[in-house]
Amino acid sequence: MNAHLYLRASTNDQDAERAKQLLLEFAQDNSLQVADVYAENISGTKLERPELARLLDSAASGEVLLVESVDRLSRLSQADWQHLKGVIKSKGLRLVVADLPTSHQLIADKGITGQIMDVINDMLIDLMATMARLDQEKRVERIKQGLDNKRARGEKVGGKGRNQEKWEKVADLLKRNGNTMEEIAKLADVGIATVYRIKKELTM
Repeated sequence: MNAHLYLRASTNDQDAERAKQLLLEFAQDNSLQVADVYAENISGTKLERPELARLLDSAASGEVLLVESVDRLSRLSQADWQHLKGVIKSKGLRLVVADLPTSHQLIADKGITGQIMDVINDMLIDLMATMARLDQEKRVERIKQGLDNKRARGEKVGGKGRNQEKWEKVADLLKRNGNTMEEIAKLADVGIATVYRIKKELTM
């Protein structure tokens, strides 16, 4: 069975290579033939993503759409997630999430048991997509509260605008706890002070 691997991360850093290697090993362990790898560095809150669109256009019914985790595919609003899920289903693709064991059942058809697992898996993926969206909303709210607190203290707010993509990259790397602050700064192409600032924002 063919599998299309989707990575929502920069193709030029260690994190993307780690995720790619994980999915390649998963495909091999589950006797999946890798048809292509699609990678991009675009916020999961955006529905319009060129590489994801290319994957959905290229994949055939019955093939696997393989992602590392649900939040790599979606931090979308409820309406946008329902739209994307509808496209995936209309294409006849099997959405398999490496860190969601119930979805592994979709690799093989197993009669009525498979149908039951499909329903359970669909519910779990919806739940995880909602949690990913809420996590994103909490991040944004924490930042807004931080800025409001600065204004209340009379501190200057503004200056150079924040690069949202780099902010999310640093935040993801911090959550993984697999790199030093210096390594994160290098991977995300930001200053070490920016890494410490974002870490502080995440703990507010």
